[in-house]
Amino acid sequence: MAQCYDAVVIGAGHNGLVAAATLAQAGYRVLVVEAAAEPGGALQSAELTRPGYVHDLFATNLNLFLGSAFYAAHARDLERHGFSAATSDRPFASAFPDGTSLGVTTNREETLAELGSASARDAAGWRELDALFERVAPILFRTYAARVPSWELARIGVDALRSVRSNGVVALGRLLLSSCRELLDEYLVTEKAKALIAPWGLHLDFGPDVAGGAVFPFLETFGDQRSGMAVAKGGARTLVLALVRLLEEHGGELRTSARVSRIEVRDGRAVGVELHTGERISAGRAVVAGVTPTALAGELLHQADLPNATRRALEAYRYGPGTMMLHLSLSGPAPWAAGERLASFAYVHLAPYVDDLARAYSEALAGRMPAEPLLVVGQTSAVDPTRAPGDGHVLWVQVRPLPGRAPSRRNGWDDAAPRYAERVMHKLDRYAPGLGKLVRDMVVLSPADLERHDANLVGGDSLSGSMHMRQNFVFRPAWGMSGYRTPVRDLWMIGAATWPGGGLNAVSGYQAAQRILRLGRKAHLSPDSVRSLIR
Repeated sequence: MAQCYDAVVIGAGHNGLVAAATLAQAGYRVLVVEAAAEPGGALQSAELTRPGYVHDLFATNLNLFLGSAFYAAHARDLERHGFSAATSDRPFASAFPDGTSLGVTTNREETLAELGSASARDAAGWRELDALFERVAPILFRTYAARVPSWELARIGVDALRSVRSNGVVALGRLLLSSCRELLDEYLVTEKAKALIAPWGLHLDFGPDVAGGAVFPFLETFGDQRSGMAVAKGGARTLVLALVRLLEEHGGELRTSARVSRIEVRDGRAVGVELHTGERISAGRAVVAGVTPTALAGELLHQADLPNATRRALEAYRYGPGTMMLHLSLSGPAPWAAGERLASFAYVHLAPYVDDLARAYSEALAGRMPAEPLLVVGQTSAVDPTRAPGDGHVLWVQVRPLPGRAPSRRNGWDDAAPRYAERVMHKLDRYAPGLGKLVRDMVVLSPADLERHDANLVGGDSLSGSMHMRQNFVFRPAWGMSGYRTPVRDLWMIGAATWPGGGLNAVSGYQAAQRILRLGRKAHLSPDSVRSLIR
C-alpha cells in the first residue's frame, strides 16, 4: 500500500526544505524525498581537504537568504536549530596585474576615497550609481521577491510610477535594458573601476555585452556596500541542518537516497510519486518538484499528457556555462601582491578587466577553455575564522565561465580538470606570489563533478539555466509557469530554474508554499472558487 502524505517535495535543496517547512508548519503532512545521500543540494560544507578545514563545496554567499521573507519569519527558529551568520564589512575587491587593487567596504566614504585617489571622475560616477540604487533598489528588490505575474507585481509597478517619477522611470528602464559594459561606460572612466563591478555579471551568466546584464552587478555591488557579505558560521551545512530540524519540528519527514523515477498523474492531476525502488507515495494536495525543466518534462513526466507547447518549451530550456571549484587549505593567508589588506575581503575577483571577461565568456560559449577565466576567490576563513584551525585558512575558488562539456575527446572533464586547475593555480600565483607554498591540500571539482553531486547543476551550470532575458522573469522556466504552477493540477515547480533564478534566495520555495496554502484554504471554504482564482 502506498504511503499517504498531503504534500511530497522532490529535492532537499534549500528551496525544497523551505517549501516543506512552510507547509508542515501550516499543518500539512509533508515528505521530502532527496536522491542524494545528504540534503542541501548545492548548499553543502565538509572537511574536504583535511580535518578541521571546513569548505563550502558550492554556494556560500547568504546575503539573499538573509534578506528573504522566509528568514524574516524564521530567523529565531533557525538560530535555535544551530544556524548563525558571519558577516564581513569588506565584501569584495578586484586585484590587478600591476599589484594594485580596489575594494568595496560597508564604509561608503572609504570606498569613494579609494576610487577618487585614482580618478575623481570615477568617484563622481560611483556617487551617481549609488544615488540611482537608492531610488530604484526598493522597486527591484520587491520585484525580485514577488511572484510573476501577480497582483503584487502590478502594485509594485504602480508604486514605482508614484515614487521614482518620470526621470527615474527612464533611468530604471535604461538600467533594465543595458548590458553591463554600457552601464559602466556611462558612469565610470578607468578600466579598474569598471572591473570592480563587471565580474558580478559572470556570477549569473551575463557576459559584459549581454543585454539586460547590468541589473545584477549593479544590485550586488551597491547592496553589498550596504550590508557586507555573509556566510554560515561553521559551514553551509549548519543552515541545511537547521532547515531539516525546523521541518521535523513541525512533523515533516525527510528521506535521502530516494530518487523519484516518475510523478504519477491521474485525470490531469499529480497524485504522487514513484521511487526508483518501485515504491509509490501518494500526495493528497500537492507534489512540489525542485528539479530542472528538462528533468521534469523528460524523466518525471514522460508518461504524462502535457500540452505540446509546454513540453517543447521545457525540453528547449537552455543551460548556461559551467563552473569549476578549487578548494584549498592553506597554512596562512593568501600573500596578495596588492598588500595584506586584500586578505581581509570576503571575495577577490581576478579577471582582470572587462575585455578579459568578454573574451572568456565568448570562449566558453564556443566550447573552448578560456585562456584567462574569471577567478572568484572566496576567503571564507577571513569572514568566519572557525573554518580553519590555528593560523590556517581556506580558499573557495570559483572558476568561470567554462564550457559545460570539456573539449577533450577521451574522458571529458576527468582528464581536462587537473590540467586546467594547474592553469588556475598559475594565475593565482601571479596575483599572490608564493601562494603555492602555502597550500597544504587541494580538491578540484569540475563541472561534471558538480552535476554528479547535484543533477540540477547541468553541465556545471550553478544557476540551473541561463538567465538571459528570453529565459527570465515571466519566461522562467517557460511562459505560463513563472508562478510555480504547472499545467498538471497540484504539481508545482520550484528551484533555481524558476523565478527569480539562482542564488540562495528562498523565494520560489516560500512563494510556492504560500500559494499552495492559499489555494487549499479557498478550496476548503468554497470548492468552486479554485477555478476563479487569479492569484
